Amino acid sequence: MTDTMTLFDAPPTHASTAVVEFFDPPMCCPTGLCGPTLDQTLLDVNEMILALQAEGLTVARYQMTGQPQAFLSNPDVMRLVREQQMAVLPITVVHGQVVKVSAYPSLAEIKSILTGALA
Repeated sequence: MTDTMTLFDAPPTHASTAVVEFFDPPMCCPTGLCGPTLDQTLLDVNEMILALQAEGLTVARYQMTGQPQAFLSNPDVMRLVREQQMAVLPITVVHGQVVKVSAYPSLAEIKSILTGALA
């Protein structure tokens, strides 16, 4: 009998229980989907989060102004913010590892990273 690993088997490497974490730049609201015009990138990120959650993955999204402790509790994220300031945001973390900075990944990129993490 062969054991198979699922996306849910790989534990995070720091205190968070989220599989995918987004450390966002400051925005007017938690999703950035507010104001008179909507940013297509933020709409895409919101759809990606919903798609990942629909697959049973735990996704967390943090803003420095609203959840500073999430930033402070991740040494890799804080190191990047200290070195590059706000220009480094957003930062995407998968299973505790920084996988993308300064831009949001696509859903295909996240799925590729999750699949690669299991190989």
